[in-house]
Formats: sequence, structure tokens, C-alpha cells
Amino acid sequence: MAEIIHPLGPSVTRGLKHRCPNCGQGRLFAKYLKVAKSCDACGHELARYPADDGPAYLTILLVGHIVVAPLLIFPIVWEASLYWSLPILLGGLALVTLATLPRIKGGWIGLMYALGVKDKDARLQTADAAD
Repeated sequence: MAEIIHPLGPSVTRGLKHRCPNCGQGRLFAKYLKVAKSCDACGHELARYPADDGPAYLTILLVGHIVVAPLLIFPIVWEASLYWSLPILLGGLALVTLATLPRIKGGWIGLMYALGVKDKDARLQTADAAD
């Protein structure tokens, strides 16, 4: 089990707010999902924290359980015509997913920061597991 190096709560909260998990001031992302190389406020190197597939899987899990599952309870979803309900539902799901993904990725990076997991460490574990 990984040992917590930095405070977990503030690190994840800063990441959820798209801020540097180290100082909470600088921007975490340079573009929509592109992690900035370093924090413009404190200079902390941000690109070294791995956020490969974890945020995408977590986003799918959350959107599926929080949005899709409750929708299946309402009869209008089953009784409505597919010609107008399908574009509305899929468009809504796409918007919720696109709005949620950067926040979850930021929180994930905050978690990696708090646990002290760096990209180099993740690659070493993968190489050791293959041996």
C-alpha cells in the first residue's frame, strides 16, 4: 500500500479545482486535458504524475452510476420515440462526461501527488511486474 506523503484532502481538492496540488495557486492544465509542465506559481513539476486511463475509467463509472442508472427508472425513457430522445440523452451524457473528466483527472493528479507516485515510479512497477 502506498504511503501518503502530502495531505490527501487538500491535494485532491486542489486538483478537483484545476489547481496545482502543491500550492493551490497555479493552473493544473495548459489546455482542456493537457497537464501543464510546471506550476506557474510555485514551479512544481506537474507533468510527472501519471494520469493514464484511471480518470477515464472513473468518469465512466461515475456517469454510468449517477446519470444512466437513475434514467432507466423513468418510463419516459422507455416510452418516448427514439428519434428525439436518443439525441437528447446522448448529447446530455456527452456534456456531463466532458464536464466531469477534467475535474476527475485533476483529482487523480492530486491523489498521485499526495501518494508521491511519479511517472517514473509507475513505469518501474510495470517493468518489474513483467519480469
